[in-house]
Amino acid sequence: MISPQEHYYTTDDIYALPEGQRAELIDGQMYMMAPPRRIHQELVSQFTKIIGQYIDTHGGLCKVYPAPFAVFLNADDRNYVEPDISVICDKNKLDDRGCNGAPDWVIEIASPSTERIDYGIKLFKYRSAGVKEYWIINPSNRIVNVFDFKSNEKTGQYTFHSDIVSCIYNDLSIRISNFL
Repeated sequence: MISPQEHYYTTDDIYALPEGQRAELIDGQMYMMAPPRRIHQELVSQFTKIIGQYIDTHGGLCKVYPAPFAVFLNADDRNYVEPDISVICDKNKLDDRGCNGAPDWVIEIASPSTERIDYGIKLFKYRSAGVKEYWIINPSNRIVNVFDFKSNEKTGQYTFHSDIVSCIYNDLSIRISNFL
């Protein structure tokens, strides 16, 4: 039961934020987003390029989108996220606003201000929404946590020097130390 002082936000509240202010909405709770650091942007840029080139050279139908890109995880107005990288393979989930439903692959770049959300709240939310693969890249400790929600075969923890194989693309391997 909701107590009188609790307030649940909706996507209307997200769209009402002042220009330039970003937030995510998970189960009606709003989480403000701080501006990203340079290494964060470097990782997003490199991953977008690598995954995009892989899809293009293999004639894939999936699309890769860097943040800010709207993902409406559930069929409600209480869940809105902007993953750092979203790979969507079902074109029926895409419209002018963004993605309606779970992306196939989500990558989040963790920072001290987002670790609790990335490793806890989003991990649970992405899994329950139907994301097949979730990577949390932590530049502070140079560790990548891979969650293979589809088969659990590739779930593990890797370093930036590891060859990390994608769960949805068995022949795509990424070594972060090659571009940082």
